[in-house]
Amino acid sequence: MIVDTHIHLDDDRYRDDFDVVISRAKDAGVEKFIIPGADPKSLPRAIELAERYDEIYFAAGVHPYDMLSYDRRLLDRYISHEKCIAVGECGLDYYRLPDDESEIKAEKLVQKQVFLDQIMLAKEHNKPLIVHIRDASRDAQEILEEHASEVGGVLHCYNADHQLLKLSERNFYFGIGGVITFKNAKKLLEVYPGIPRDKLLIETDGPYLTPQPYRGKRNEPSYCTLVADKMAEIDNCTRDEIELITSSNCKRLFGI
Repeated sequence: MIVDTHIHLDDDRYRDDFDVVISRAKDAGVEKFIIPGADPKSLPRAIELAERYDEIYFAAGVHPYDMLSYDRRLLDRYISHEKCIAVGECGLDYYRLPDDESEIKAEKLVQKQVFLDQIMLAKEHNKPLIVHIRDASRDAQEILEEHASEVGGVLHCYNADHQLLKLSERNFYFGIGGVITFKNAKKLLEVYPGIPRDKLLIETDGPYLTPQPYRGKRNEPSYCTLVADKMAEIDNCTRDEIELITSSNCKRLFGI
């Protein structure tokens, strides 16, 4: 069994053939799905799907790009839902910062405040985090290490930063997706063997980051098998072993 631990099934690109996508995933051995909450406006759709399908779960959070729409009271209500298994995706993303130095400082400050508040919510609800980090490893690591004794989670779409590997010593896991199949993924391929096997998870981040040989097309959960195959190739083991390892890790972190 494979669990797609990060799949945006609430995206409109799945609306026209949603049941076909789910059926195709199950035929491939992908049996459970976690929809990450990135934008509060899309959370009602995620909840609707989680309530309709036993195998779908969701997380409630606000992506750093949507930090200005952060509403703690609204998020707190979503996190209380019985099928909400995590807080996120939340984190830090410094990729699109403004040019002005004072504006950069202001945006970083707001991102950190929103991230920290979601960490507090995770502690209050005793749920793990789904963490998004882009071009912000140092700040994110400092924040997560400060709170690691009370909360864990997954570093979604792990970007192969050696510095973040230290979090494997705490209760943090590493989401491996289609990027590992890319020809230019040299950095991830170098770092991947250093991730403890008991801290690996599989994700697609669909409809984005489609693995080879379908890169450029819509990503979907059935393609988790391509990620698992590449992981098995690197680890010199079978896909069945990767499925067992990652599904066990998922159960330990998310309880599913």
